[in-house]
Amino acid sequence: MKRIFIILFFLLVGSSLVFADDLSDVKKRGVFRHLGVPYANFVTDRADGLDVEMMRLFAAHLGVQYVYVETSWENVIPDLVGKKVTPDGDNVKLGESTPIRGDVIANGFTILPWRQKVLAYTTPTFPNQVWLIARTDSDLQPIKPTGNLSKDIAAVKSLLTGRGLLGKAKTCLEPSLYKLQETGAKITLFSGNLNELAPAVINRDAETAILDVPDALVALEKWPGQILVIGPVSDQQEMGVAFRPSSPELLREFNAFFDKIRKDGTYRKLVEKYYPAVFSYYPDFFVR
Repeated sequence: MKRIFIILFFLLVGSSLVFADDLSDVKKRGVFRHLGVPYANFVTDRADGLDVEMMRLFAAHLGVQYVYVETSWENVIPDLVGKKVTPDGDNVKLGESTPIRGDVIANGFTILPWRQKVLAYTTPTFPNQVWLIARTDSDLQPIKPTGNLSKDIAAVKSLLTGRGLLGKAKTCLEPSLYKLQETGAKITLFSGNLNELAPAVINRDAETAILDVPDALVALEKWPGQILVIGPVSDQQEMGVAFRPSSPELLREFNAFFDKIRKDGTYRKLVEKYYPAVFSYYPDFFVR
């Protein structure tokens, strides 16, 4: 069914995917366009970050020029596939055609079922999970881990009744993905950038928020002693780099490239540079 959906999707998108669609087209053009949204330490406002450096290395591997194309969470998928895409549970609704502006999405992009309907993900590149955070002066306290993730998630959710909660639509921080509306929380969908969620809690714009692991790790380092991680609201997730399904050769080339830099230690050094604390939380991910 997934393959049939992808075929129908590209029939609907039509000719907007003709240009610079796969590996040979990128090499012929001589430019590799990296679509990114400034987020945590994957893409920073200093024009660097884990995914920026990795995409620069990949462009050099291809022998082409690297170009960063900044976009937004709302537009990043349309900018890649040439079609407006609206999530509908684990499915998507397709809208009007849009210009294609890039060849890849790389900015800490969580692998979600609805995104897999229209994107082709690479080998997972980073571990993820969604956590509940609060201010350190909150009466909420971190749960005591039981060793059973399902029980830990249930314990965190039980604390949300009547609490204000910030999430972000069309991202991995969409509260409905984790059935948080069923907890009795007072949910608000944040209109700002993901990087502004932690400051919103610190500034008392909201009592709690959900953050994914990379953003939480950055926030804990940037604002020490000001936020608490209460516990998980999701199972462990994974992030990846996303290509158009009509770019299989480009995806295969990236997977081969990523396997190489993972084995030779290049990727680990990049992770140590931007997310040194992640090894304490997910050590098994980096010994694959």
